[in-house]
Amino acid sequence: MSLRVSIVRRLRPLALVACAGLAGVATLSAEVQAQSATAGPATASLGTTSESKADLVKMLRSDARRHEHGEGLPKDPTFAIALYCRAARMGDAESQFNLGWIYAYGRGVSRDDATAAYFFRAAAVQGLPQAQTMLQQVGAPGDATPECMREPKLAADVKVIDPQVGDATSAEAAAEQVRRVQARLQASAPRTIVEMVKKLAPEFSVDPGLALAIMKAESNFDSQAVSPRNAQGLMQLIPATAQRFGVRNPFDVRQNIRGGMAYLRWLLAYFEGDLSLVAAAYNAGEGKVDRYLGVPPYVETRAYVRRVVELVGQLAHPFDARITAPSPSLNKIRDPRRQP
Repeated sequence: MSLRVSIVRRLRPLALVACAGLAGVATLSAEVQAQSATAGPATASLGTTSESKADLVKMLRSDARRHEHGEGLPKDPTFAIALYCRAARMGDAESQFNLGWIYAYGRGVSRDDATAAYFFRAAAVQGLPQAQTMLQQVGAPGDATPECMREPKLAADVKVIDPQVGDATSAEAAAEQVRRVQARLQASAPRTIVEMVKKLAPEFSVDPGLALAIMKAESNFDSQAVSPRNAQGLMQLIPATAQRFGVRNPFDVRQNIRGGMAYLRWLLAYFEGDLSLVAAAYNAGEGKVDRYLGVPPYVETRAYVRRVVELVGQLAHPFDARITAPSPSLNKIRDPRRQP
């Protein structure tokens, strides 16, 4: 199955419509990057160990709780549910219980005992005693699986429109969608980082929203972050990537941002602005994207692609064709005969 996104070859972005929910949160970064040495620059990516998965679940649950209760930021029940759901899909009993509680008492949503029972039962099966108690109170679960427990669609499955071609109402709605998505992303980042990204972005022809989305997914804006595979700093650059793009100190915020943006500029040219392929390459390496003719079939990479695209709010990005020749696999990736 191809996971491609049709790219408009003109230099303007497509707006993301009907986003699958703002589930973009921080992840632990860095999978295999050395494989890119022969296929292009090294990449930063997501860890795949059970330890990194546990850390991710914990981070998701913590962020969800902050949004649910307004701890240090305005309450946002919808976003909290999206975060809890991601952790719940990964098997986290506490998140399943919290979702049951939200629906049982109508906390930011309409009360729904059947949905609450679904989540309480899921948590009870994993041995959470309080979930069994609550399950007795709300009754039997319904037959339907809650929407948020279904795996979100990949970017390639999301409907897009071109703001300059679509009708005015849809274009305005799409543009507003992007503004809301990126405003929320910027609000989650330190102001000094946002300002530096905005200042440096034009030099690399990279949308600030894309750079911030990568930072959010890679390090959650922690300039001192180090992954188990030695990816470092805000944009989780491994030593080979840092060296390639002239980064002497990856823990220096400015140097790290410049190096990460330089690499994004290269990927944008290599994949001709296809953000799902760019995100997949940042995570798993462009060699893997070429090999699998699209987003690699890794759970972590697919989740990473969704997260980045949702955070950016767009599926395509302008690119500078002078930076590098396009991937030799692009024609095959875009071949309509490979589409489902």
